[in-house]
Amino acid sequence: MRKKSIVVLMIAMLLTSVLFAQATAEKEEKISIGFSQVLLDSPFYVALMDQAEKTAEEMGVEFIYLDAQSNIQKQNNDILDLVNRGIDALIINPVDPDGVKPALERARQAGIPIIAVDRPVNDKVDSFVGRENYAMGKIVGELAVELLGGKGKAQGKILELQGDAGGSVMMARRDGFHEAVDAEKGIVVVQSPYCEYIRSKAVSATQDLAQAHPDIDLIYGHNDDMALGGLQVMEQLRKKVFVVGVDGLMEAVKAIVDGRYNGTAMNDPAVLGRLAVETAIKLVNGEKVPEYIDGGTNLIDKNNAAKFYNAANVFAVM
Repeated sequence: MRKKSIVVLMIAMLLTSVLFAQATAEKEEKISIGFSQVLLDSPFYVALMDQAEKTAEEMGVEFIYLDAQSNIQKQNNDILDLVNRGIDALIINPVDPDGVKPALERARQAGIPIIAVDRPVNDKVDSFVGRENYAMGKIVGELAVELLGGKGKAQGKILELQGDAGGSVMMARRDGFHEAVDAEKGIVVVQSPYCEYIRSKAVSATQDLAQAHPDIDLIYGHNDDMALGGLQVMEQLRKKVFVVGVDGLMEAVKAIVDGRYNGTAMNDPAVLGRLAVETAIKLVNGEKVPEYIDGGTNLIDKNNAAKFYNAANVFAVM
């Protein structure tokens, strides 16, 4: 009887060892993705990160993210930290398209595939997941021209609330918008200091510029969060102006439905977050991916805002 108990115990111990070995192997084989995010002070970047993390969890992937806080030195250090942790793929939303090159070179030396998301980098990456920010700026600029009287007849002063200094997204949204409005001799554009895509900074900038330019007819924000900050100031001053932005923030969509806001270009961050993680996994598994993956866009205005409005979402869903 005692021998039988010993045999049973030995079998149980053997099974435990096998299961432990299997669990250890599975843990070691689990893909690890590192995400260096430009900052997390904006609803857009939070939504992008949340969806990336959710997608990684659904696909059984380890997900590590670090907030660069708009500091290029911190972002380079964050990426080196992720490389040292042994990640299998790197997703980056760069603070600066050039300043991040040193850390990306270290990732390449380690054989880690690199995916840029939302903002491109001026360096070699395996794939860029984003949108044509120039096109988004342009379609909003075309709407601004229509709101101010139409092609060849548009008249008015525009307050442009700018994103970040030197940012590729900022420059593309600025240049696309100006392609449309600069063709109109009757339009004058006043540009704000850089507001970093943050509403509170846009509020301060609008308060200052509204005093110097009491004849503002339209506000264009490089994102909806800033444009809503500008709208807030104008409503406090009891001044009626047109307001347009970019991103499809649901608060802006609701304001369009309510007649307080005039248009936004869709930029669903959840799509970008999901595509970035899916692309990273494909690269780790040796699959080929396109160099550029377009997340798509669309104009939301008074004609279709009700269709896109859903209070359960932070951004309009593509």
